[in-house]
Amino acid sequence: MSNGHQNYANHRRMHPLFHFVYSVLALGLVILSLIQLVRSVQSGADVLPAVIFLLISIILVIVFLLVRSYPLKAQDRAIRAEENLRHYVLTQKLLDAKLTIGQIAALRFASDEEFPTLCKKAAAEQLSPDAIKKSIRSWRSDNYRV
Repeated sequence: MSNGHQNYANHRRMHPLFHFVYSVLALGLVILSLIQLVRSVQSGADVLPAVIFLLISIILVIVFLLVRSYPLKAQDRAIRAEENLRHYVLTQKLLDAKLTIGQIAALRFASDEEFPTLCKKAAAEQLSPDAIKKSIRSWRSDNYRV
């Protein structure tokens, strides 16, 4: 795999429409729906529309969270399988079962040359994903995860 231009400083991927626009709009909708509910209660107006508005905004926030978490879980499964296969090809052994998915996801950036040694170190010392990424000398790009 090519090293590309990805490194520790620029490896995080953000989708502006999702991470900035949708999240701000969802948060704004919840805040506005709470304000509307409070105003309805204070004025003695019918609160049912305000409650419905609040419930819809809560549902949209839950959908926002699920839309992000389900694909990440699928990507994590794929990363675990890919890195387990890579480790097996390089060492004829499966990854250490003590490695967490966060550690494995971080290890995927390590070059083939340093991958087996870094896997052992990460499992033995229970390195955090961030510590793993910082210890990689030869970065291997992953441009497919969002």
